[in-house]
Amino acid sequence: MNPASRAALFALGIAWTLPNTVLGLVGGAAGLAFGARVRWRADDCAVVFQHWPWGPGGALTLGNVILHTGASLDTDCLTYAHRAGLGNEPGIRLADHERAHVYQYMVLGPLFLPLYLLCGGVSVRNRFERAADRYARSGRGWWPWSRGEG
Repeated sequence: MNPASRAALFALGIAWTLPNTVLGLVGGAAGLAFGARVRWRADDCAVVFQHWPWGPGGALTLGNVILHTGASLDTDCLTYAHRAGLGNEPGIRLADHERAHVYQYMVLGPLFLPLYLLCGGVSVRNRFERAADRYARSGRGWWPWSRGEG
């Protein structure tokens, strides 16, 4: 794909997921009063709010926004399958996992959240989470309906 086509698809994805991104920006902005810090991460195609003050830990992606309770997305974490005791998998980088969700949002736009919830929410059973873990492990396979996924 030529660079102009790639840029046009990227811009279309950003526009398509804009309602989700706005939700993320509102949530992130609310966290600024409680110590959250904001920055753009070009590699992750996202505005990242670090030290976001709410949640059990980890990160939540909404469109092109990542709300992260920690200091840096460049940290290792466990896969959903590993945490569920379904295997002893190597650690993955949190930034890579969340980047997969950004890509998923850019393709599915406003359909992402309903589909994510229909697929099981925050759970090892959720094909979106398994795909994000697969992408974080290998750099491929961020689409939740890749060949070989049931």
